[in-house]
Amino acid sequence: MRKLWTSLFFTALVLILAACGSSEEEGSSGDSEGDQEQSEITVGATSTPHAEVLQEAQPLLEEEGITLNIEQYQDYILPNQDLHEGVLDANYFQHIPYLKDQQAQNEDFDFVNLGGIHIEPMGIYSKDIASVDDIENGTTVLMSNSTADHGRILSLIESEGLITLDEDVEKVEATVDDITENPKNLEFEAGIDAAMLPENYKREDNVLVAINTNYAIEADLNPSEDALIIEGSESPYVNVIAANSEDEDNEALNTLVEVLRSEKIQSFIEEEYEGAVVPVNE
Repeated sequence: MRKLWTSLFFTALVLILAACGSSEEEGSSGDSEGDQEQSEITVGATSTPHAEVLQEAQPLLEEEGITLNIEQYQDYILPNQDLHEGVLDANYFQHIPYLKDQQAQNEDFDFVNLGGIHIEPMGIYSKDIASVDDIENGTTVLMSNSTADHGRILSLIESEGLITLDEDVEKVEATVDDITENPKNLEFEAGIDAAMLPENYKREDNVLVAINTNYAIEADLNPSEDALIIEGSESPYVNVIAANSEDEDNEALNTLVEVLRSEKIQSFIEEEYEGAVVPVNE
């Protein structure tokens, strides 16, 4: 009988220890998965310069224990849709007025600006017109269908004395309808996809084409050298890291902003893009 009880005792003890070991392993595995989830982020970006800047930041983030996955986009619509739907943890492609415009048009977009990274000075190009003085009466100005950029472009044209905008309208919100004086009778076409503007620049004769810097770079245009008119560094159109509001205090995403504002990344931006992209720290 004593041998039987002893045998049963040891059998029960083995089962208890095995159960505890299994529980610890499961808990350890769960913690590991949780840590991995917290230290891995997916950020959407347009190819140039945003994805290139993020690629430069990847090893710096690895040193902080953060794995950065980069999803590249060729348009300005999907990155915000995917952020809203949770496909992305953040995106890096848009300036502040565009972000505000998108939220105004889409009530479900509950986004937050985690911080500005750089400015891409807007440029107005022409393959035929050599200077502002050579702009003829009735010249067509081609703009993207992004209404958030219209005030930016019109303000740039106004800075050269080509038009006058209504004084009672905020510059960033100005539209073609807010032009009060147009001595050269410039004609404005604003229904073009932003990505197609470089193609219009190459194809159209004697027109002015307002091209976002990321698309200009991809088309081998250097804004500081090739633009007929270029925006100054005081531009309010800062490109930012955007995230869902619930992630405003996300440690990994805020570390991303810190790394992108670091001296190493800012130096990379200055050297790589030679003034076509200007780093900011605000």
